[in-house]
Amino acid sequence: MNGVGTQVGMIAFVVIYLSGCANVRITDPSRTATEQFLLSQAVIQAVEPFSFDALMGRKVYLESEFFAANEKEFVLGEFRAKMLLSGIQIVNERENAEIVVEIRSGGVGIDRYESLLGLPALLMPSFASMATDTPMATLITPELAISKKVKQVSFASVAYVAYWADTGEVVASSGPSRGKTWREDWWFFGIGPRSVGNVPTVDHKTK
Repeated sequence: MNGVGTQVGMIAFVVIYLSGCANVRITDPSRTATEQFLLSQAVIQAVEPFSFDALMGRKVYLESEFFAANEKEFVLGEFRAKMLLSGIQIVNERENAEIVVEIRSGGVGIDRYESLLGLPALLMPSFASMATDTPMATLITPELAISKKVKQVSFASVAYVAYWADTGEVVASSGPSRGKTWREDWWFFGIGPRSVGNVPTVDHKTK
């Protein structure tokens, strides 16, 4: 009986343990946190110098039809916030506006540079595929790096022109205002990253 009771107890324990297991679903956004910081800070720098004194107290419609840069939503949001804080009343309908502001961009994006002292990872055909002449999974050799650097530089260019809604006469305009942010990540003998830059660094430590 003791043996039977022990087995029943073990089975009950396993059932209870398994019933408490759960799978955690992990998803990744299309952009990393570092990339988002780089882009958003560059946009903030580009919008910061704008002055809207000539538009203060007016009803303004923000026209984004000619704005085709990436990160459109964030750029427009930052631009709108700057206008509102400058005392401008933004209207949702063009017909209700005294002034129309058209915003445009020369580009918003990130350039990436990598350098490696050592041996990069290489794709090599498997021996089985070479012998049988049939497609199979390739082999990837590990990266052997004495030192490695990844540098990301973000650029944002924003400009606008404002004109009277009824006559089209220009009220104010700006040349391209540019923002630039950067970050470098270093690895030495596989230890890292050590990060430097002018954007908030992402702390990968769990505690």
